[in-house]
Amino acid sequence: MAQHQSFTREHPDERRQSLVEATARCLARHGVAGTSVRAICAEAGVSPGLLRHYFAGVTDAIAQAYRWTGGRVEQALADAVAAAGEEPRARLLAYLSASFRPPIADPALLATWLAFWSMTPVNDGIGQLHQQIYGQFRTGIEELILAVNPAMGDARLPAIALTALIDGLWLELSLGKAPFTPDDAERLVEKWLDALL
Repeated sequence: MAQHQSFTREHPDERRQSLVEATARCLARHGVAGTSVRAICAEAGVSPGLLRHYFAGVTDAIAQAYRWTGGRVEQALADAVAAAGEEPRARLLAYLSASFRPPIADPALLATWLAFWSMTPVNDGIGQLHQQIYGQFRTGIEELILAVNPAMGDARLPAIALTALIDGLWLELSLGKAPFTPDDAERLVEKWLDALL
């Protein structure tokens, strides 16, 4: 006698999360202009009405995708720092150079970030979310800098400089065919770090 698999509904949190992830994939594939209720729901394999059940609209879904993506990056950075051990300089370098390796150095992640960045100056909610996510990243750098050099006192400007360097190198690596390797990027960051400290 053949056994039939019974149909089970996804938990509401799982459905919501699948829509968040589908939104990120749509942004990566189609950009902001091609990310619509229909596109997100088609990507998630659900009916178009479901998005409005969980989100106020596409912009809300994009904001949640930005939070989720930021959380994934934050977790990858935390994992890199944890793997570096207890030595403060090694932890700082791990935090700074994690952006040059997967899962952060990834063309799909870059495409999603570019969509978020394009909305930052034109959408106040996404702009505030951008400031929050980047603020957390810079705060992480500042804390790790001060663990290396407590006498510095104010690590704000070095953190801003390192963030700009990392963003530029990450962008080139994620676009592909960069004229440098992830190892080269790590060496550049280390040289800048030593000069800033």
